[in-house]
Amino acid sequence: MTRKRELLLLRHGIAEERGPDIDDAQRSLTPEGRERSRQVLQRLTELDFGCDLVLSSPLVRARQTAELAVAVGLATELELAAALAPLADPLPLLERWLGPLSPRSGWRRLALVGHEPDLSTLAALLIGVPMGQAPEALQLKKAGVALLQWNQTPQGSLLGSARLALLLPPRLLLGRRSTDSPSASPSGG
Repeated sequence: MTRKRELLLLRHGIAEERGPDIDDAQRSLTPEGRERSRQVLQRLTELDFGCDLVLSSPLVRARQTAELAVAVGLATELELAAALAPLADPLPLLERWLGPLSPRSGWRRLALVGHEPDLSTLAALLIGVPMGQAPEALQLKKAGVALLQWNQTPQGSLLGSARLALLLPPRLLLGRRSTDSPSASPSGG
């Protein structure tokens, strides 16, 4: 029997600014980032977007966001995945989870917590955007989410096999007007 599978892609929350005196991997969520992420994750839980598992980049800001997901009940378990770190290749990880030898058979929805532009590029490639256009095709705001769906287990390449079901900035999940400045940097993180 074929099961519908979903990936909930979640960008980490607002983190400490980059600087010469701080290791990028050690940047933590700010108090605002922690609270906004908690509210977004709580809202996702209320909207019944619960996940079987959270897979997270090992970088501090992503791990903290993933820990909040578990704390609010979006998922019961968290695993760190180096494949979700910036500039890593998450496709082998997804091929393993979506393939016939998945680490857990029967899962329905996984949450992936990571960084930009990696998550947006991944989403774009999975929905069939050509590689050259993928980095510009969509963008996840900090604490924003995208939901990708497969109605059947993908056969062969994962590229182009998914459907984008949702792409939501945190302000929509929280029912707030945008305070994002158009000149805000889309830099990674």
